Amino acid sequence: MSVPAKLQEIIDDFQAVPDAEKLELLLEFSEELPGLPPRYEGHQDEMEQVVECQTPLFLALELEPAPEAPAGTAGAEGHDAGPSPDPLVRLFVSAPPEAPTTRGFASVLSQGLDGLPASEVLAVPEDLAGRLGLQKSLTPLRLRGMSALLARIKRNITSRLAA
Repeated sequence: MSVPAKLQEIIDDFQAVPDAEKLELLLEFSEELPGLPPRYEGHQDEMEQVVECQTPLFLALELEPAPEAPAGTAGAEGHDAGPSPDPLVRLFVSAPPEAPTTRGFASVLSQGLDGLPASEVLAVPEDLAGRLGLQKSLTPLRLRGMSALLARIKRNITSRLAA
């Protein structure tokens, strides 16, 4: 499975630091979790709770049409490229500041996946927490929560594409 470039940069950052500093880097990411847009701010009831996480974590996922290719740009068959059937994924995550590890992983996913085509997000490997090298820094329960968030994102994309 391939890893999108934005996410690979984050993985590389984690792999570049010693195990003892990985948790500190995750905590830095927790401070960088993008804020919610006004339509979700204070409206967690319009978001989906990720119940597999110990922490109250809420997710909203939107698909938006990919930008059209510039006129005159030939597609794969030599035709002018029209709208892409591969929409862009917009991720919005709410995680409380009192849960910095969960918030950090939410930030990693948000920064690494937001704005990418759905097909790229669906291709992200399930072992992301392992690739970040967090097994020595976090409990198995926390690691399962992280994996659950990625799985939930993928399930939401799949169900929306099927609709």
